[in-house]
Amino acid sequence: MDEDINTIVPVEPAPTVSAPRIRENRGDRGKRQGRRPSRRDTRAKPEFDQKIVSLRRVTRVMAGGRRFSFSIALVAGNRKGMVGVGQGKASDTPIAIEKAFRDARKNMITVNVTKEMSIPHEVEAKFGASRVKIMPARGKGILAGSSVRTVLELAGLREVGAKLLSRSKNSANNAYVTIKALKKLETTKIKDR
Repeated sequence: MDEDINTIVPVEPAPTVSAPRIRENRGDRGKRQGRRPSRRDTRAKPEFDQKIVSLRRVTRVMAGGRRFSFSIALVAGNRKGMVGVGQGKASDTPIAIEKAFRDARKNMITVNVTKEMSIPHEVEAKFGASRVKIMPARGKGILAGSSVRTVLELAGLREVGAKLLSRSKNSANNAYVTIKALKKLETTKIKDR
């Protein structure tokens, strides 16, 4: 029993044995019994469409460092004459979107439209530094840019043109000024042809 302790004997590792893989037939993937239908089918289409006009990350400097929050302006409309603009701010983007949507629904207006889904006459409005002029444009579709176009599309208007008369690039204010201009049409009576 005089074995040398300093001699190193190599030991081979035990062979690894894996369980046999059972492959399912590719054609049977979606046909398994007892499978629930996908969630997308059960969800109803929302009453209002929404589109984000501006998304900003706002920073606040505190004693411990910086705090970030998200400020969102969005336009909501049903494409049948109802449209609104709302703003929301929260530390998380989905919560900010939800707040903005609630605000847009609260401040929704009904646009006075003609049979061709146009406006009866030219209107002009000013909000902050933004100025806009909206006019009927027969047979030309929507002739507008930036957030003004978004508001007109979600309101359901089809044959209108809009011109931003200011140099303002603030898309939230441009959306608000469009709403203000469309609100001026509420008092107009439209003759049936």
